[in-house]
Amino acid sequence: MKYAIVIPDGCADEPQDSLNGKTPLEAAHVPAMDCIASLGKVGRSNNVPDTLPAGSAVANMSMLGYDPEQYFTGRAPLEAAAGGTELGEHDWAIRCNLVTIENQIMRDFTAGHVSTVEAKSLLSSLENHLSAPQFQWVPGVSYRNLLIYRGASDEVLFSKDTVTTPPHDLTDKEILNYYPRGPGSDCLNSLMSQSIDVFRDHEVNLARRREGKIPVTNIWLWGQGRQPALTDFLDRFGITGTMITAVDLLRGLASAIGWDILEVPGATGYTDTDYAAKGQAAIKALATTDLICVHIEAPDEASHEGDVGAKIEALEQIDQKIVAPLFQALQETENYRILVSPDHPTPVRTKTHSHGFVPLAIAGTGIEADANTNYDEQTAGVSELAFDEGHRLMGFFLDH
Repeated sequence: MKYAIVIPDGCADEPQDSLNGKTPLEAAHVPAMDCIASLGKVGRSNNVPDTLPAGSAVANMSMLGYDPEQYFTGRAPLEAAAGGTELGEHDWAIRCNLVTIENQIMRDFTAGHVSTVEAKSLLSSLENHLSAPQFQWVPGVSYRNLLIYRGASDEVLFSKDTVTTPPHDLTDKEILNYYPRGPGSDCLNSLMSQSIDVFRDHEVNLARRREGKIPVTNIWLWGQGRQPALTDFLDRFGITGTMITAVDLLRGLASAIGWDILEVPGATGYTDTDYAAKGQAAIKALATTDLICVHIEAPDEASHEGDVGAKIEALEQIDQKIVAPLFQALQETENYRILVSPDHPTPVRTKTHSHGFVPLAIAGTGIEADANTNYDEQTAGVSELAFDEGHRLMGFFLDH
């Protein structure tokens, strides 16, 4: 049996007035996804418990079959795992966004999608100016970076009561009430404040201003956590897995459960990603893995920007260049199953992640077709196939 999962991140949405009451998924031309729906089942899953923050870390952990209420310790430690950064018993990983804040408004949580080269230069300056033996600045991809706190057994700086806010939840909002709070917050706020002076006249920002780009004004620290103890996927489900993604969070999740990670040239984690390259890489990977998972960040990024047109375009590209060829390749094998589902909703209206059910479509060997022919939120909302605890979907998909 060969398995494939396609995750169009954040694609679930609300009806839009601009689309005559349709959601972006309903408005998009997605014949391959609809074909999966017509040949199999449409349903829904709730991947983020109400007790945990709505976001990709919790939601994707659920999608991969792990109960986040048992395993989730924070987003940053999963991203640390992606880069091979090991955390000790007393260490904490903290997500470090490069952002643009103007007049206490979060103008852009990506700082204009600052390049990775620019980000490394900025983090190097933080290392030089804000150095301390217990802190390690770890460059990532673009605006997504990490701060590692190396703790000691006789000190407690952070705890589960430390409260931080994802900057993508603050787009176009005042940030005064969203700075870190609780244990260790003074340290985090101090670093965020000091970064302003480090970045103000940095050569990266001087060049960006000359080029008419927005500057990187400071860092935003959030998503702190300690090393999670995830059980191996092969031990749990008896099959191997491979992840295709451009996002460190998903790389880290895959690494933590023992999956291989397949890097695809041209995969950017944005709407300009090479969809076709990801689709072809997934097809090739079927020869060497039991389960291939393709994660695409583009719909989520379009939602964060409030761009309904870009979200529809991303969904259509995913359907045409990833789902369609992958589904065709699977149908040429003797036994297969395919699942299409986002991790969480990201409404264009709010520009941020939310709790709630997401639509799923599943087809293949042993999956009896229902009467549904369309893959969208409305169809999923009335389906009898529903997973109130999203982490149980994987067992159903794998028939375990």
